[in-house]
Amino acid sequence: MLILLLFFFTLATGACGSHGNPGDQTLPDNGANTTAPAELAERNLLRAMELADAAVAHYFTGEGMAMARFYNPYTDVRSNEKGSVWMYTAPIEAVNAILHALQAQKAQGHAELHDAHVERYRDLLARLYDNLAYYQGTFELTSFTQTREWTVYGVHRASSKGNANVAGIENVYDDQQWLVRELLHSYKLTGDMRYLQEAEYLTEYVLDGWDCTLDASGKVNGGIPWGPGYTTKHSCSNGPFISSLVWLHEHYTASDEEIQHRYIAPGGKRETTSMKKRDYYLRFAEAVYAWQKDHLLRQDGVYDDFMGGCGNCDIRYETVDGVRYRANTPLSDRVGPPYSYNTGSMLSGATDLYRATGNTAYLNDLKKFSDDSFRYFAKTSERVPGHFEYAVTGFNNWFNGVLMRAYIEAYPAYNQTAQYINTFQQNLDYGYANFLHNGILPHNLLEGWDDGNRNVEGMFAFTFAAEYALLSEYALGKE
Repeated sequence: MLILLLFFFTLATGACGSHGNPGDQTLPDNGANTTAPAELAERNLLRAMELADAAVAHYFTGEGMAMARFYNPYTDVRSNEKGSVWMYTAPIEAVNAILHALQAQKAQGHAELHDAHVERYRDLLARLYDNLAYYQGTFELTSFTQTREWTVYGVHRASSKGNANVAGIENVYDDQQWLVRELLHSYKLTGDMRYLQEAEYLTEYVLDGWDCTLDASGKVNGGIPWGPGYTTKHSCSNGPFISSLVWLHEHYTASDEEIQHRYIAPGGKRETTSMKKRDYYLRFAEAVYAWQKDHLLRQDGVYDDFMGGCGNCDIRYETVDGVRYRANTPLSDRVGPPYSYNTGSMLSGATDLYRATGNTAYLNDLKKFSDDSFRYFAKTSERVPGHFEYAVTGFNNWFNGVLMRAYIEAYPAYNQTAQYINTFQQNLDYGYANFLHNGILPHNLLEGWDDGNRNVEGMFAFTFAAEYALLSEYALGKE
């Protein structure tokens, strides 16, 4: 997240309200349900590539691929303001999704698109990662268990590689988590070990932020703060990490490779032990999931934004055996509003944990999260009959993309999500047919262009491309 722009989280209000049980609503049934799956998959993929190619041309400049935050397709002007590292992750996500859809085409015996485009998107992916280094920097951090130097990714782009300011509030854990997710996707797609190694390094960094201090009863307090410079613990700095931890567990299922686990023993002494990676990653996936469900799940089945109520929110420290460590900051208040990606990341986490463990509690959760999230975030459109609207203020377009991905991931275990997924297909198709201009879609796919402000966030342009690619693979999987 943009840690210096916290106010956006209060501006980006969600589409709230009670819409009844999903099964009681008139859910959409359009061309996405009548077009042959293979035909729909190819159309979606072609549109994904069209949107991604246009976004690369409009938002990036120079060999260093500096990404403009905004672009106006009517004036052909990009902003001088550069996108944050979180925004820069969006094109990586889009390219990963396109590559995955291309592989799915080939696996289904349709190799033409794959063979024509796979190399250029692999090259683009490599260039994006190479220039991610403009957000990279090094700093020293005193955490709950150690003091160590880390090389991570800061919010803002530097003028040269490796020299970004990343100290304190200049980096946040959720930015690293979104990168871990994409790095693991890229590793699966390419087999390039550098992506796996970077993903594991950043995972180690984020888990160093896990609050392993003990409460009065000896139970781990748990939760990951927004960043090393913050004490509040956010949905966005916990939920997105679960799936990546499960994937790492699955990668090491047949391996005896070990990792050092740092923890706090009763009395406050910091200890280290060796664990099998397969056990270590799954243990943390379940622990992060349990913490967020216990602390941030609302009665209506969606997730609030963060745990606050710290009063004095300054970071606290304690000295044990002459060594200084970060200490726990008690948090008392659950703070909203809900955003679609916070529930979406937990839905994805439940899906992955169910696959990895077979625990039916996760299956029950993924069904409930699917239905409750659609009930909360989807609203029957009065402007375009037969469609559903999702909030598009603030950063909600990207947030909604996380929710759509979660529905697709949950579909094999819960086919009801097909109806929810179709609302996204409808909205993209409506926006594409009516409002596409110079290769760019507007923020609001159902209402079109705002005459007063036609600047489009770069991350949204790539989000729409990623959504089309995900829908392509989804449609092909139903063939």
